[in-house]
Amino acid sequence: MEALVKGTDKKILAIWATDCAERVLPYFEEKYPEDPRPRDALEALQVWIRTGEFHMTVIRTASLAAHAAARDVGEDTPARSAARAAGQAVATAHVATHSLGAAIYAQQAVWRAANPDETDEAVAGERDWQYRHLAESRGSTG
Repeated sequence: MEALVKGTDKKILAIWATDCAERVLPYFEEKYPEDPRPRDALEALQVWIRTGEFHMTVIRTASLAAHAAARDVGEDTPARSAARAAGQAVATAHVATHSLGAAIYAQQAVWRAANPDETDEAVAGERDWQYRHLAESRGSTG
């Protein structure tokens, strides 16, 4: 996956990171419906994707807020990993390789949510989706 990321435009990676994080965001939003910080982080990234206007204070604040939401969860749960995925996703606007963090935290959320007997299969399915989705996104631009 890392090699695929290295040759990909940052905006494509940002869209992919958003998609990865959004797949697991329900784990956070169902448990903490009153906490908008992870969703707000993804919305900040969407603004950058649409406009191309980069404001480090906006991106950094959104990322740190999503990670604070993860810390507030406390224990290692799917909700915590989902919030971290959102925090990494928005940071992709600054550094493209943060997109990998979003994907990894999404896999971690899936792992934490899966039945103990099905964790390997669940993570492999998520990882396969992520790879295919990024490969298809790259192919649609050129």
